[in-house]
Amino acid sequence: GHKVGTPTMGGFMILLALSVATLLWADLSNVYVWSVLIVTIGFGGIGFADDYLKVSRKSSDGLPGRMKLLLEVAVAGGAIIVMTQLSGNEQATALALPFFKDFLMDLGWFFIPIAIFVVVGASNSVNLTDGLDGLAIVPVMIAAASFGVISYLVGNAVFVSYLQVPGVPGTGELAVFCGALVGAGLGFLWYNAPPAMVFMGDTGSLALGGALGMVGVATKHEVVLAIIGGLFVLETVSVIVQVASFKLTGKRVFRMAPLHHHYEQKGWAESTIVVRFWIIAVVLALIGLSTLKLR
Repeated sequence: GHKVGTPTMGGFMILLALSVATLLWADLSNVYVWSVLIVTIGFGGIGFADDYLKVSRKSSDGLPGRMKLLLEVAVAGGAIIVMTQLSGNEQATALALPFFKDFLMDLGWFFIPIAIFVVVGASNSVNLTDGLDGLAIVPVMIAAASFGVISYLVGNAVFVSYLQVPGVPGTGELAVFCGALVGAGLGFLWYNAPPAMVFMGDTGSLALGGALGMVGVATKHEVVLAIIGGLFVLETVSVIVQVASFKLTGKRVFRMAPLHHHYEQKGWAESTIVVRFWIIAVVLALIGLSTLKLR
């Protein structure tokens, strides 16, 4: 298809709507709200620099990969340290596992590199997925809606004792952020629905992925994020498998990576791939949410 338009504007508009709504409606004395906002806006800035360089140089290389990664690790690390130190939660550095009642493994400082990996991984996974019109934004909204529910429940003492999930007091405010993300995503989807008039660019994809990763870390649902965001995981794994296979055996597993291009090569229509991937995202979200009850 014929694609025109400034790619970064869409991402910028999403972040503007998301940030304004969060600042208006969320409790600004809440450390979780600020930690997630720092990551969202910080990663948005990194993505913007990347997009800006691509547009101004009229080439596909923006920020050098290592530089991008270093900046992401620095922003995520800073936000995570702020969150674990200021939350006043004794279990701030513990890792929880779904399907196990009250399972908390305190990792101490080692929690920080794991949390950084989750946030940076989520960020780059959404970035990889953002390759077709409307492909990334709907799964992002589905994940945000799921985490809206999760953060509300995890931050509410009544639900915590009923569901027997590890509670994190104060994370209920992240439901506001997640709601704002769904709303901003809907507004963007209006123009990004195939055939797209606007794109989110790295400004949007890196920021939204990082935001989801950070909400996952804050609510102690990092593992569940990998299920609910399973589509992003699949897309990333397809790239890793493709590169590893090609380097080791000289053979490609997929016709093209990330995964959505494989189906394009197989002759699926772009909109067919997009809607089917949305369906997979819904199913994965339902599986992920079911972990709240299956304990």
